[in-house]
Amino acid sequence: MQADNDEGPITAINVTPLVDIILVVLIIFMATAPLIQRRVLKVDVPKAAHHERAATEALQIVFNAKRELQLSGKPVSPQQLSAYLSRAVASEPELHVTMSADRGLAYGEIVGLLDLVRGAGVRKIGLEVVRK
Repeated sequence: MQADNDEGPITAINVTPLVDIILVVLIIFMATAPLIQRRVLKVDVPKAAHHERAATEALQIVFNAKRELQLSGKPVSPQQLSAYLSRAVASEPELHVTMSADRGLAYGEIVGLLDLVRGAGVRKIGLEVVRK
């Protein structure tokens, strides 16, 4: 009788360590992806000495720390702003609006202003930020 000899050549690849490594790498990517996404939001925009006027004209709404509204540099009340935007959207459906608000204002007040602007029919709203 001949005993089984286990010392022959290995003809199959053991994939278990490969699967373990791939799963660990997948878990690492899943854990770090949200961190990478948040870091992407901080953009250092270069400043240009010469610039061209924007391709699209936009109305500018400013909401300052005293809770006063300004439309293109002129003080307005929320009712006047809503009425003006409604008329402007009726004549130009693709109206663009940019908003800037003081950082000390409560989030709810800014959302209320956004709701007022959207309620007037404006669909293209840009929020302005200033980098320190």
